[in-house]
Amino acid sequence: QGTRDHPPAHVALRDRLLAAVVACFKRHGAAAIDTPVLELQETLTGKYGEDVKLIYKLEDQGGELLALRYDLTVPFARYLAMNKITNMKRYHVAKVYRRDNPATTRGRYREFYQCDFDIAGQFDPMIPDAECLKVVHEILSDLQLGDFLIKVNDRRILSGVFAVCGIPESKFLTTCSTVDKLDKMPWEDVKSEMVGEKGLSPEAADRIGEYVQLHGGLDLVERLLQDAKLSQNKLAKEGLGDMKLLFEYLTLFGIAGKISFDLSLARGLDYYTGVIFEAVLLQQENEHVEEPVSVGSVAGGGRYDGLVGMFDPKGRKVPCVGVSIGIERIFSILKQRVEAAGEKVRTTETEVLVATPQKHSVAARLKLISELWDAGIKAEMLYKKDPKLLKQLQYCEDTGIPLAAIVGEQELAAGVVKLRDVATREEVRM
Repeated sequence: QGTRDHPPAHVALRDRLLAAVVACFKRHGAAAIDTPVLELQETLTGKYGEDVKLIYKLEDQGGELLALRYDLTVPFARYLAMNKITNMKRYHVAKVYRRDNPATTRGRYREFYQCDFDIAGQFDPMIPDAECLKVVHEILSDLQLGDFLIKVNDRRILSGVFAVCGIPESKFLTTCSTVDKLDKMPWEDVKSEMVGEKGLSPEAADRIGEYVQLHGGLDLVERLLQDAKLSQNKLAKEGLGDMKLLFEYLTLFGIAGKISFDLSLARGLDYYTGVIFEAVLLQQENEHVEEPVSVGSVAGGGRYDGLVGMFDPKGRKVPCVGVSIGIERIFSILKQRVEAAGEKVRTTETEVLVATPQKHSVAARLKLISELWDAGIKAEMLYKKDPKLLKQLQYCEDTGIPLAAIVGEQELAAGVVKLRDVATREEVRM
């Protein structure tokens, strides 16, 4: 199926994870938006490169060709164009659908959540791009997932590299998707795919190899700005100039140490036009598990300045940059950690269980729980007329409810409630 029915503990864990991500988005002033799950097929086709085969296509009774959304970025671009919005900072948390081969242990599903943060509008270079990287850094730091690295590159630099290596422009996008496999395959395999499947000459592939295996920081940017071939290419020069500026802003944000300028990063989607980035976890330390979860990238994004114009009748462009957090992949890691440590995840937010020690007290419980609900307190009671007190307290322990409000005959006569701390067993009358 590629989708999974999650038990309450997993849902509770994922909800807390989503809440932490959304809190970061709100801290940066983003507004929430929503778009439909169904889009016209023509809206989605031609935007995802070789991944177009993973789109779920539907045909409804009216004969319209529809599809399930593949990501949240293309629908956002359509939303901006249709509503004539030229300036917006937004976040969107919703499910997307991909007809992929599922690998549930690695957090790879056919139906999964994406958490997107985007800045749309005409602004000075690299300021919004730097903020997107800051958002990724904040989220991965807050979630305490271990050491991570955010790789950055620029589509213009890649285009310049391909041009000076003699790759025809018609093969740029297919070459991009092959280069993007360098984090999963050794260079020799990538080269053989370029030559065997993509039709590049071995000499051209070798020339590309000299560049795409480079990674570093500001020093590498400076070195490439002095490169005899690249410095003659207009696009590459533009991209390297902006990359230098980006690193200056990232240094001011105090996060440059976690950023790597990596020329192998290509990101296979067709719509990226400038800076691209991807966050990877460097290790999944877990002494309890023999085989740690390998999840690949946990966030990715970039600049897509031409996408909104595709949906505008007059072709008006709105520059955009954004990032998507791979929440299901992060969830896979956290879930495994919780299970390995034998921790119990609290599945309810209930603050108090209304309990009675004697029989024939259901009326007292119903009256008290109604008062608590009306006062905005999260409360529960067992759905039995005469449950044993031990069973009621055991329910609190099993579900993690911290307090029990006990109303017995003595309490009713005295007009009080006995409040019991389930963990310490301390009791107070009030």
